[in-house]
Amino acid sequence: MRVHFISIGGSVMHQLAIALHKKGYQVTGTDDEIFEPAKTNLEKEGLLPEAIGWQPEIITKDIDAIILGMHAKADNPELIKAKESGLKIYSFPEYIYQESLDKIRVAIGGSHGKTTTTSMVMHVLKQCQKSFDYLVGAKLEGFEQSVNITDAPIVVCEADEYPASVIERKPKFHFLFPHIAVITGIAWDHINIFPTFENYKEQFVIFINKIEKGGILIYNESDAVLKEMVEQHKRNDIRYQSYALPVHSIHNGKTTITIEDVTKEIKVFGNHNLLNLNAAYFVCKELGIAANDFVNAISNFTGAAKRLELLANNETTNVYRDFAHAPSKVIATINAVKQQYPDSKLIAILELHTFSSLNENFMTEYKGAMDKADVAVVFYSKHALELKRMPLLPKEKVMEGFAKEGLLVMNDKETLNNFLHEQDYTNTNLLLMSSGNYDGLDMIAFAKEIINQ
Repeated sequence: MRVHFISIGGSVMHQLAIALHKKGYQVTGTDDEIFEPAKTNLEKEGLLPEAIGWQPEIITKDIDAIILGMHAKADNPELIKAKESGLKIYSFPEYIYQESLDKIRVAIGGSHGKTTTTSMVMHVLKQCQKSFDYLVGAKLEGFEQSVNITDAPIVVCEADEYPASVIERKPKFHFLFPHIAVITGIAWDHINIFPTFENYKEQFVIFINKIEKGGILIYNESDAVLKEMVEQHKRNDIRYQSYALPVHSIHNGKTTITIEDVTKEIKVFGNHNLLNLNAAYFVCKELGIAANDFVNAISNFTGAAKRLELLANNETTNVYRDFAHAPSKVIATINAVKQQYPDSKLIAILELHTFSSLNENFMTEYKGAMDKADVAVVFYSKHALELKRMPLLPKEKVMEGFAKEGLLVMNDKETLNNFLHEQDYTNTNLLLMSSGNYDGLDMIAFAKEIINQ
């Protein structure tokens, strides 16, 4: 099997390339830029292109499949050559489906919690020694890669709603055709792709309709929008399993759960993670995992990278980082830390970095999102706006949108750096929320610095 990747340097694309190489396929790929860690990972496997740039001359008719990354544009010379040659061209999710035709397909979708829920399922299956393939959007402890394709009977996929490729604009999760599907919740995001909430919700209706006959939809009934949508679009040929918060308690900053009379302390916390955990339980139950085995396995799950990840701590201070950027994610993450540590001060720093979050017209969606933080800061860099070719975002529009009394708005990294160093972190939790990098500030080093003071 000969496979060629157009835009092999992508964070997920290069992982799939490595997985197929390890499976024994003949893999080639090109890109116009390749950054770390993809560069080193590809080089280690002998898959790093000899030259940077597009090479249409290597597109020949003996290639069995072209896998097209999101980074590639419609006028890509290799893509044009592949079309002219009549080659099979797949987006990433289309190809995953082709590799999974004979597997039990699990697809975990939703506006938030996809990565964590997928990671929880993967963790439990591995602990229970189940053979499975996977696709997840974060680094997970115990897994060398974020993508793996073998001859395993199960594939577990994080299924997002972003477009599949430049020539296939439909959402990725429309191509997976799961037997077991999860929707964790629905909150408007990606406004550059889905201009209205109704348009965004429609993508999830389509996802439900893509579930294989005889399959099951596992959904969060505590999400009113999702619950109403499921009830309005019931299918007679699939099963439904609703879930909500599992029985749990919090004592001295530790959370304990009970599932089917099995009780154990867990390492993750927050209502959003408890919901994710319950979704993962019902997936694992469908895959033959008993409640006792699930609870024992999940008890030592420490979370996916950048999902309430503990960077550093001492007796009075914890520093967490989280990928939260959309309003619903910000609310869930802040609430989780405040609920877990009700007697500690919470300093929350949110970086606006995505297209939606930097859009002036989207600001009102953040109303109340940071209300439970004792000290709240919103940071965004002018550099991020320039890269996205977006207009300046006035600070007053941010303040109006969040409507948080005492909110601090900063768009200069030195100002943020000075603020961070001026704070007293005694009996305090610092929560860093971003899908960016704070315009280059080293937050990991800073976390260790304040813990060791």
